[in-house]
Amino acid sequence: MQHEKVEKNLGLMTVLIVLAISFGGLVEIVPLFFIKDTTEPVPGLKPYAAVELEGRDIYIREGCNVCHTQMVRPLRAEVERYGPYSQAGEFVYDHPFLWGSKRTGPDLHRVGGRYSDEWHKAHLWNPRDVVPESNMPAFPWLFENILTGEKTADKMRALRAVGVPYTDEDIAGAKEAVNGVSEIDALVAYLQGLGTAIKR
Repeated sequence: MQHEKVEKNLGLMTVLIVLAISFGGLVEIVPLFFIKDTTEPVPGLKPYAAVELEGRDIYIREGCNVCHTQMVRPLRAEVERYGPYSQAGEFVYDHPFLWGSKRTGPDLHRVGGRYSDEWHKAHLWNPRDVVPESNMPAFPWLFENILTGEKTADKMRALRAVGVPYTDEDIAGAKEAVNGVSEIDALVAYLQGLGTAIKR
């Protein structure tokens, strides 16, 4: 009889569903805030340098994260193809996270150091020159656009406010480090650092 009352009362059923989902979510999520593996950086992890930070913003602007994930799952096939599975401590300085769920292209979390800078540049100029079956678009404008670094220090200050340990020296030297760097060099610098905190 009680069960029938809940099923026929849409308002009551909605409230009970929300309570059940909220409780389940809290039980799953809240403990993660207190586990060191999820809140502390892995040994050797450093915040993005100024040029890498600008490269990451270019990566986001160009939509690279739409087709490429940045999280190797702990499955045998993934570990064999991409390298060690991703750990939460590798992402503590990433705001926003770029894990993704769609793999039109391969996962890029362990791409750092796998290819030369020249390979990356050739790939971004015309992907089919190095991967004939690729359906990735070309990005020739990255070779022409030059960064000024006008907003890099502001980005670093904002990231420091959410826990990224940038020093005053990092912030003071950001504009000079970025000024005159091409977008392609910044993007390649970012890609070359991906997943390198954990050794293969």
